[in-house]
Amino acid sequence: MKFFLDTANIEQIKYFADMGLVDGVTTNPSLIAKEGKDFEETIKEITSIVDGPISAEVTATDADSMVKQARELAKIHNNIVVKIPMIKEGVKATNVLSKEEININMTLIFSPVQALLAAKAGAKYVSPFVGRLDDISHVGMELPETIREIFDNYDYDCEIIVASIRNPLHVIEAARMGADIATIPPKVMEQMFKHPLTDIGLEKFMSDWNKTFGN
Repeated sequence: MKFFLDTANIEQIKYFADMGLVDGVTTNPSLIAKEGKDFEETIKEITSIVDGPISAEVTATDADSMVKQARELAKIHNNIVVKIPMIKEGVKATNVLSKEEININMTLIFSPVQALLAAKAGAKYVSPFVGRLDDISHVGMELPETIREIFDNYDYDCEIIVASIRNPLHVIEAARMGADIATIPPKVMEQMFKHPLTDIGLEKFMSDWNKTFGN
């Protein structure tokens, strides 16, 4: 399973990329706005750090404007993947752009049938948002699991990006079900390193060493 980092923070991307843990990056208007920097410059800087798919989202809501924005985004770098929301106009835009070989990540997926529509329209990626479903008392991870079954049934060339990840358990479940990608916030990536027994074990190893050999 590939790890994407779900952030537009350059320092965090560099930090985890230096460990070899970042296969790609997903951004959205909220993440870009949070950093308070120029949109295009931020995306360009990310492409200079990570040699993998970089998702940049359109801000239009009508198909013609989405197509126009997507074509401009695709010019930034060969690795740009254009994020388009799962609405009717987004599906129309995806149908046009996929024929131009512009890779589309259809975002804000909350049902299996939405993912099916996206794949039929030619999306390269779909992003089911599991954490937001959990927030409204649905079992979020059932969504990518069902999408995986559907895509495998018909051999769609569309990758599943498990998004809106809130904890390391989401990452584990995504890996167990065979999701192609988990896009992980930096906070959750940090949590993935941690286990209390690792800390206890290391503390004991170092204590025993220092008692015998000193510092």
